[in-house]
Amino acid sequence: MSDSEQELGMTESKEHNTGEWYAELVQKAGLASYAPMGGFIVTRPRGYAVWERIQDHLDGWFKDTGVQNAYFPLFIPESYLEKEKDVVEGFDPEVAWVTHGGYEELEERLAVRPTSESIIAPFMAQWIRSHRDLPLRVNQWCSVVRWEATETKPFFRTKEFLWQEGHTAHADMEDAWDETMTRLEQYERVYEEVMAMPALTGRKPPHDKFPGAHTTTSIEALMPDGKSVQGATSHYLGTSFADAFDMHYVDADETERTAHTTSWGLSWRAMGAMFMTHSDDQGLVLPPALAPEQVVIVPIWDEENKAEVVGYAEAVAEDIGDTARVELDDRENRNPGFKFNEWELKGVPLRIEIGPNEADDDEITLVHRPDGEQVVEDRSGVADTVADHLDTVYAKLYAAAEETLEGEIREADSREEILGTIGQHGGYVKSGWCGDEDCEEPIKDAIAADIVMVPLDRDAEPIHEECAICGDEAVETAYWAKSY
Repeated sequence: MSDSEQELGMTESKEHNTGEWYAELVQKAGLASYAPMGGFIVTRPRGYAVWERIQDHLDGWFKDTGVQNAYFPLFIPESYLEKEKDVVEGFDPEVAWVTHGGYEELEERLAVRPTSESIIAPFMAQWIRSHRDLPLRVNQWCSVVRWEATETKPFFRTKEFLWQEGHTAHADMEDAWDETMTRLEQYERVYEEVMAMPALTGRKPPHDKFPGAHTTTSIEALMPDGKSVQGATSHYLGTSFADAFDMHYVDADETERTAHTTSWGLSWRAMGAMFMTHSDDQGLVLPPALAPEQVVIVPIWDEENKAEVVGYAEAVAEDIGDTARVELDDRENRNPGFKFNEWELKGVPLRIEIGPNEADDDEITLVHRPDGEQVVEDRSGVADTVADHLDTVYAKLYAAAEETLEGEIREADSREEILGTIGQHGGYVKSGWCGDEDCEEPIKDAIAADIVMVPLDRDAEPIHEECAICGDEAVETAYWAKSY
């Protein structure tokens, strides 16, 4: 980012031009640049640093619960994809194919992985022989390609995106379902504890589940423009993939049985959701756990007190260094106002201002990024003070997002109410639903909203006795929303 770009700062309004504002944010905050091929992005170091921290949290939790990382080829033989017909039908329009190696036409087309069940399952089948080999849990961090025909948006929807995909095999449904719920809970945890975002958990309706899955569970997050984001998914696959790829094992009683499998993934769409949720018209806002710099110290001096102020600031930075990721901005060619704006644009959660008064009084002035609140604190115990203020910044971000979510879940008991409520307010609308996919069409056709979720509990009573669309008996509560 050039100095001229930095000086311009943000020009779009998050409230009035959310799409344009988000595109400007991604570029000016140094998160990503557009690649020369449409639908692809270059992830810049600042953006990748955020992804790495999300990865670190999840990877640690995965490993704590028995998961081992592996890596499988980028290319998948067409014959492998064809072994699971549901996957082919689900992904075929989005698959990118390799037909030549150099000048030679390949004997068999290779798919650039849209997901990896069909390349991972055959090898898991080789590795499993006995009930003693179960459960088997592998995960890979990689990219996938889905040749989206729809409009792309950095991190939300790109033709290539980064994610993790976990794949597990279990002796029975109960163990596999526990696995599915464990991963969903870990995704909910990363949203809430790390990204400071409350999230809804539920199931996808049967017509929107992962191809070949028995049940797809998901995290749904509400964006400021009233649209929903599918933030992560965890699938109980039943035995469909195990049957397709001969994933069998010999039980303790010498009986051959079919394994039950799961898959689960979170992509960098989570990052896009977080950027859009917390950031503002001044630029990026990052929760402390993910910020490359958690604290920036800006010394403010005149020539006569420069040595004193900068020396004091350096000592404060050293005291904080073991507790938080701190940056001392003592550049001489930029004034304090420019530095404030630049670090606000970059999303640093906490700024410490140190001038001659702070140096003389043995104090620091702290400024919270989300709302600009200023607090003067004693220099003593500065590391603990900074940790407390970072906790406060996280709490502010979570509370604001939670307040937005709670105010954007409404009820409706008719087609007209669903259309009117989403059309006027956005957000989520709950209604009774008969379970028939056809009842989704009148809403989808009218305002491009659909059922993004139904409750996890299959036995939960519907919110209304009748389907809001057709009037038949309701069997589920449907959550309607427009979505990314």
